[in-house]
Amino acid sequence: MQQAAKILIIIGVVLVIMGIILWLAGNRFSWFGHLPGDIHIRKENFSFYFPLTSMLLLSAALSFIIWIISKFSGK
Repeated sequence: MQQAAKILIIIGVVLVIMGIILWLAGNRFSWFGHLPGDIHIRKENFSFYFPLTSMLLLSAALSFIIWIISKFSGK
């Protein structure tokens, strides 16, 4: 149970740090979600948005970060 508590605390700290970074960065990340390849369909009474390229970029970045952490942790 202590291990789960430590993981939740770490996740909370990471989320707070990410929130502070996004708050301080302001509009520097406004390009995210408007990349070429993001699908946006607008009709008269309908709007559909699927950030395909943005999510692929985010997935690649997170996978790289997790890979780096696993290399340094020795697992």
